[in-house]
Amino acid sequence: MAADNPGSRDETGCGPSVRQHGGADLGHGRGETRESGLKVHARHPEAIASASAEGEHAAGNGGTTQPDVACGAAYVPVLDRHGVPLMPCHPARARELLTKGRAVVVRHTPFAIRLRDRDAERSAVPGVAVRIDPGSKGTGIAVTADSEAANDEYGAGRQVRRGLMAIELQHRGAQIHKAMQQRANYRRARRSRNLRYRSPRFDNRTRPAGWLAPTLQHRVDTVVSTVRRLTGYLPVTEIHIERVCFDTHAMSEGVDRLEGVRYQQGTLAGYEVRRYLLEKWGRACAYCGAQGVALQVEHIESKARGGSDRISNLTLACGPCNQTKGARPVAEFLSRRPHVLERILRQVKAPLRDAAAVNTTRWRIADQLQSIGLPVYTWSGGRTQYNRMTQCLAKSHTLDALAVGYIEDDRSIVRYPKTVLVAAAMGRGSYSRTRPDRNGFPRLRLPRSKQYFGYSTGDLVQAVIPTGMHAGVKVGRIAVRATGRFNIRCAQGVIQGIHYRHMRLLQRAEGYGYTTREEEGVRLEDECQRHADHPND
Repeated sequence: MAADNPGSRDETGCGPSVRQHGGADLGHGRGETRESGLKVHARHPEAIASASAEGEHAAGNGGTTQPDVACGAAYVPVLDRHGVPLMPCHPARARELLTKGRAVVVRHTPFAIRLRDRDAERSAVPGVAVRIDPGSKGTGIAVTADSEAANDEYGAGRQVRRGLMAIELQHRGAQIHKAMQQRANYRRARRSRNLRYRSPRFDNRTRPAGWLAPTLQHRVDTVVSTVRRLTGYLPVTEIHIERVCFDTHAMSEGVDRLEGVRYQQGTLAGYEVRRYLLEKWGRACAYCGAQGVALQVEHIESKARGGSDRISNLTLACGPCNQTKGARPVAEFLSRRPHVLERILRQVKAPLRDAAAVNTTRWRIADQLQSIGLPVYTWSGGRTQYNRMTQCLAKSHTLDALAVGYIEDDRSIVRYPKTVLVAAAMGRGSYSRTRPDRNGFPRLRLPRSKQYFGYSTGDLVQAVIPTGMHAGVKVGRIAVRATGRFNIRCAQGVIQGIHYRHMRLLQRAEGYGYTTREEEGVRLEDECQRHADHPND
């Protein structure tokens, strides 16, 4: 992609600049800012480091084996002069365009720029794919570009995948559940007191078709809205989502009783069951609690004694525990550890409630994504885990999203972003106009206005504090006050009493709090070799 080349004369990959052909200058739009004070060299060292990292071969291979997965900077979304998405570019290229005055900033987080002298019609835009790995507490989103390798480094004509952006969306289902439970307790307490009688209305309430619990509906809404926002800044051509994580029917019946399905044959055999067991037993040996070791699927009641392949008869055990137990009954094996036996028997009876909830959310997200108007492809969680293991990637939401979908062969993923944008759902405030006491009665009234001096709670601002123990430049979300002295939550914590005159608005509140973290990285080579030797461990 020419947009990634800081030395290229064309940041979009096709043709000369529009300004050379008399193109009009659009100027600043609403919310856009000029970054004229930035200084950057024509070729930033960060871009050179990223390019060299992607082009390095494994040491001592003589250029005969495939290179490892490279780690690079997250790319920057680029819009043309009319706001049409173009291919994202490297941050070094974005800084160069801003320095030359050819681009303006349209969004602070995720950072995005708009070119002032380029049309999408004159640019080559192959498009990107959005890959989603939904989860219970967090959802991983990866923006990738799949293309054929142009040189012999990865194999000419071979399909490779490059990760351009990584977003971890953190849900607030726990807070929603707590708030609804508290509201229910308030109402229940008020009905039980010696107050005016209020007849129950539960029988008069009906649920519409397709109703989901608020905690589940929140996950669906946040994921779909995030993907919609990405389509406004990136040339998204297709969406890939992991729709089925656990096949509850296959696991409850036992794979030996389902004929004609892929669990009995093929490269994905056993991956669905194993993934569920890892989540259920906390990625640890059920007998000794060992973590960070190779775990094997263990029959609690051995098949030699008539045990089945039902999920309620399966657990995870390390090699020594599996060999020591053998075909003995679990009660005999744990006769000297009754507390461990009680815990295992209690945990194996746990219903598949969590798996069913995750599956319900994933299916609803896939259905809602159809309304965006782009092709939506669904994949299995077993395939995602298989891809991640064969690509030697660590376990994280974003790397799981990077591995969603079909991959041609080993080492087809050649790049992943080293920085992950963490978007935590914070909500948009409350409809309540009072604060209740411990009994649920109004204690004080909240102000009617939610905006003071042009700022609202949740806005992203830059505060330049002139004096005091917190002197300096702080960037974060604010909580407004009628006095004009706001609180700002930044990387250093919560700073109180900052006057609004010292603040500059960067981005309006949209219900999310943004932070960044480093990606987990690739797996160790010895673990990759162990998986290659024993793929079912």
